[in-house]
Amino acid sequence: MTKDQNLNCSFCGRKKAETDLLIAGMDAHICDKCIEQAHGIVEEEIAEAKTTSLSKDLILKKPKEIKAFLDEYIIGQQETKIAMAVAVYNHYKRLLQTKNDDNEVEIEKSNIVLVGETGTGKTLVAKTIAKMLNVPFAIVDATVLTQAGYVGEDVESILSRLLQAADYDVEKAEKGIVFIDEIDKIARKGDNPSITRDVSGEGVQQALLKLLEGSLVNVAPKGGRKHPEQKFIEVNTKDILFIAGGAFSGIDRVISKRLNRQAVGYGASIEEDKIDEDNLLQYIIPADLKSFGLIPEIIGRLPVLSYMNPLDAKTLRAILTEPKNSIIKQYTKLFEMDDVSFTVTNEALDYIVEKAIEYKLGARGLRSLCEAILTEAMFELPSSDTKEFAVTKEYAESRITKSALQKLKAAS
Repeated sequence: MTKDQNLNCSFCGRKKAETDLLIAGMDAHICDKCIEQAHGIVEEEIAEAKTTSLSKDLILKKPKEIKAFLDEYIIGQQETKIAMAVAVYNHYKRLLQTKNDDNEVEIEKSNIVLVGETGTGKTLVAKTIAKMLNVPFAIVDATVLTQAGYVGEDVESILSRLLQAADYDVEKAEKGIVFIDEIDKIARKGDNPSITRDVSGEGVQQALLKLLEGSLVNVAPKGGRKHPEQKFIEVNTKDILFIAGGAFSGIDRVISKRLNRQAVGYGASIEEDKIDEDNLLQYIIPADLKSFGLIPEIIGRLPVLSYMNPLDAKTLRAILTEPKNSIIKQYTKLFEMDDVSFTVTNEALDYIVEKAIEYKLGARGLRSLCEAILTEAMFELPSSDTKEFAVTKEYAESRITKSALQKLKAAS
């Protein structure tokens, strides 16, 4: 730095006496005011570059296009697909929003909670949307989470999985999607809060609050307690979309109780308010989640509530053959790789659906049944000269009778 008062800033022309600080370079000088202005310009350029980078990587479509994409992979569940399409579209539209200091409206993110029986496609919906958007996606199981300091995984491990999915690119991970499965398993154990220590229930819900709402979290990339020597990575969760899913077994009784209570009185009209007893989940409201055991704070941070319809015979039959990656198409491809032509009769497909309903395993039951029916063929045919394989109802019945599923049914 020079003491010559005749020097001036090479950028704005201010004399040294007019500045608080004048820094000398090789052949030029710069004052503190120009440095501050240049710093602001650099920050704006970096923010704009990040937005442009996000818009290049992110394949954002309109809600109708998102639903059309989901229709290719998921049968039925129209209400859920519409709710998910709108929530995801609004979330990523929010990330692509250019900030305007004059009239800036801060849009809050819309985390989602899906309620539905096992095998109805909760995880599949989230996975399919992440595939379409080309963003990092992680599935975590809420049942292994505990409060900090107890045996189990801390809630920060959720972000460790997302970092792994993003190849440890923090900026990319901060725009990802996390699916928290079995969210119902961390429900409060009892009506009275905090009377006893509930380390895998209410305690986990409290710990999840900061993640869902958006905050800076120190994440151990390889798991906290197993590698205490590692450096933490700071992750901002305000732009991460959280989708929670759970079966909420028994919540239908909570809904039924609420609906019956509302129907009492002289003003109640039984004719106008016909209740579908076979699908009570369609009447679910946030208050039912609170009655089930989720704390009000976490319900408020999962504002989009949707449900999965139970799978009937028609839907299960369609799941077998219609989606882009349907179960039968997958087996057809597997046999095709061994030069075997694979076909299934309509009667055999109807029989598989009938058994899936009997075992009450949802769409997963279809896969289990197909494995039981086709395992022997998949073992024998690759080593034989057979080039055609057709599954009939009689063949399916014979394989199911011999399978472990029949023993499972007998035991239950």
